[in-house]
Amino acid sequence: MSKRTIGKPSIKTIRRLKFYMIIGYVLILIAAIMSVSFLYMKKTDEVIINKVTEMSSSLSTQMKLNLEGYLSRIETIGALAFGDETTYSYDATDPSNDEYEAISTEKRITDKLSSLCIMDNLVDYGIIYSNNRSVGKISNSTTTLFGENMFKELSSMITRHRTNDGWAAGCKGDYRRIYYVKRVHSNAILIISFYVKELESVFDSSEINGNMTVRLVDDQNNIIYSFERDEIGTEIDTAITERTKDKNSAVMMDDKYLISIEKNGKWHIVTTIDTASLLHEKNNMHIYIYLTAAIAALLSALIAVRFSFRITAPVTDVVMHLDTKASIDQLTGVFNKLTFEDAVNQHFENRKDSEKYAFILLDLDNFKGVNDNLGHAYGDRVLAKTGSILRFVFSDDTDISGRLGGDEFGALMRLDDESSFDVLNQKCADLCDAFSTHYTGDDGKYKISASIGAAIFPDHGNNFADIYSSADKALYYSKGKGKDTYTIYDGGHNKEDKQ
Repeated sequence: MSKRTIGKPSIKTIRRLKFYMIIGYVLILIAAIMSVSFLYMKKTDEVIINKVTEMSSSLSTQMKLNLEGYLSRIETIGALAFGDETTYSYDATDPSNDEYEAISTEKRITDKLSSLCIMDNLVDYGIIYSNNRSVGKISNSTTTLFGENMFKELSSMITRHRTNDGWAAGCKGDYRRIYYVKRVHSNAILIISFYVKELESVFDSSEINGNMTVRLVDDQNNIIYSFERDEIGTEIDTAITERTKDKNSAVMMDDKYLISIEKNGKWHIVTTIDTASLLHEKNNMHIYIYLTAAIAALLSALIAVRFSFRITAPVTDVVMHLDTKASIDQLTGVFNKLTFEDAVNQHFENRKDSEKYAFILLDLDNFKGVNDNLGHAYGDRVLAKTGSILRFVFSDDTDISGRLGGDEFGALMRLDDESSFDVLNQKCADLCDAFSTHYTGDDGKYKISASIGAAIFPDHGNNFADIYSSADKALYYSKGKGKDTYTIYDGGHNKEDKQ
């Protein structure tokens, strides 16, 4: 009897101790896993936010460069008009003009401007005189908008007095067009305009997050362009302007917005992402981690180890995905602009004294017709095909290629010796040939070709900006020759068209 009495409490004590040990172990394990998980998630959140912030900054910089490139092309087209003496010396307001000679002169100027108007999307490309007489392409909508005060209104748009030109948008509350003006002489103003919707190609990027909104804003905080069409012409949200006040280039994030701003002249490129939508997926991950961690602690330490591995995998995937998107253009499979520019500059900096490189710039012809008539999805297929062609033609280990924005691409190849110039010519010819039989649409109506310009480093530039400028001049010479050809920059006049 006494032995059974003594034995029973011993068994109960052991069971109770065992129970307490299991509970203690589980509680300690839960506390340990939760603590580690909390610290791990905090660090992971920092990494994810930093990556998203870097990607947003990189994207804004790329869009700024795209916009600067687009506006620079418009300004270049305007500057071409000054290559003809008659264009900038003729004054339609001169009372001594013979009427017949004036009509003849204005026709010659109009014909000259028409030959220089190499961008089909221009609404206006002409000259307005102080007596409201005009030459070139002046649209009825522009004439109606400004009326009898056209010359005065256009003159007020000249804000850059050093170059006697300027840009304007939202004229008289009309945000459908953007205007570029340049003074010809005291009685004449050159005017170029295009529809705001043309900026879609400038701000189009496969790296844009689905919740991101991109806006072009003037110095009065009015929205010139936005992904949200109904915003155009309205004032940007004060919650955004308060955060970006007095900032020219910055990335900031708070509990409401992730904002990136880049200033381009008197305009700003503002990209915003709603913080709640940005962090929604991250917050869902938090709940999943805590729940799975608790279950893992209750089951066993082994499951906890497996759980740790499982939470590492998705985070690694997120980081790797962000790293990839930060360097590769997802649509075409080649470098994006920033990565390509860095790679080019690194090649230039690390080259041997005797080494030369060829920089090839490619721009698709007739691509706007494909987008307008077949849709952007079809246009994306053309861009993807272009990326495949570049990777095939420039397949050597030392070759690199990238997408510089829209339908503009670049490539860099090393020239080992004098015979490499023959290789360069062949590469350019191969690029043109790759597009020669490429038609799009079910009926094969739209022909896609490539205009190409090439320049040699260091002969035509010793950094990315200079070599790009030389190749761009050669490319536009190819455009002027009728497209579907290539030109190797000759240092001045670009007369070495090879096809």
